[in-house]
Amino acid sequence: MIALLLALGSSLAYGCADFLGGLGARKAHVLRTVMVAAPASLIVELLLWPFLGASFAPATLAWGAASGVASAAAFALLYRTLAIGPMNVLSPVTALVSAMLPVGVGLLGGERLGAAGLIGLPLALAAVVLVSAGHRAGAARPSRTALLSAFGAGAAIALQLVFLDQAPADSGVGPLIVGRAVSSTVTLAAAGLMFRRLGSERPAYALSAAAGVLDSVANLLFLLAARSGDLAVVAVITALYPAGTVLLARSVLAERIHRGQLIGLGTAAVAVSLLALT
Repeated sequence: MIALLLALGSSLAYGCADFLGGLGARKAHVLRTVMVAAPASLIVELLLWPFLGASFAPATLAWGAASGVASAAAFALLYRTLAIGPMNVLSPVTALVSAMLPVGVGLLGGERLGAAGLIGLPLALAAVVLVSAGHRAGAARPSRTALLSAFGAGAAIALQLVFLDQAPADSGVGPLIVGRAVSSTVTLAAAGLMFRRLGSERPAYALSAAAGVLDSVANLLFLLAARSGDLAVVAVITALYPAGTVLLARSVLAERIHRGQLIGLGTAAVAVSLLALT
């Protein structure tokens, strides 16, 4: 139950972070947004160090660095995705892709689910599909470029989560600090190489920083959830984060929520209830 609650908290934080990051990327080049978001995340994790502890064994450094590279790619691809297409379609597509790889890794690694889990796990994946399948004629349709970016972002997020799960259980927030330091370095280096193509628009500092802080909180909650529960269950619950993004997009941007998406939200609630019993 603790792992379930942590995963739900991670899902909510990811959904809010994606929404704010997507808004920020609409105001300036996506790298300008990430240049603010990534260091903001690092600051949060450094502040958590004295309270949660951290160790930096070779395995922690290796898996943390790998997660950092994946995180940098996820930041850029995800915010770019949400900036060029309808949030209520592309965010769920990204989430579905991001859930499949960790679930597969968990099951192949020997994790076993009870009867309720065997029903709840595919039901949760179906919920993500339903949320993403709600648009009809007249609704905004994503371009091929936006869909490819969504798939790429999902794959990068999945790798980041798998790499974090592989870090030693006694490493505290070490893998998060290493990962965020690496992702910040990669982002700043990419921005330096592409400086002339970033445009003159200033990033939305408050939105970008808030997105980074929430992303850091989401990563922490996921790490704690994965350490206290099964990766397959934690990953699929975390992947329900589009629910938050969709609802925020509806409230703030007046993006439409269709019947299929509402059914998906209800299905997600049922799935989480079943997974709580596993």
